[in-house]
Amino acid sequence: MKPYLVSLGIGLLVGVLYALFKVRSPAPPAIALIGLLGMLIGEQLFPLAVRYILPAAAASEVPTENQE
Repeated sequence: MKPYLVSLGIGLLVGVLYALFKVRSPAPPAIALIGLLGMLIGEQLFPLAVRYILPAAAASEVPTENQE
């Protein structure tokens, strides 16, 4: 969690610097960033949901060290 907070803090600092120097950010538009956030949340929620809703199915999907 700490790397995420550091990344967010640095991003906010850079955003403030861009605003102070009146420079446009090279980042994609906000709508694209919200879409990326949705993708990240979905990527994390799906395995979590499978693990809690279908615990037997999730256990069978996780390969062990002996399986190839």
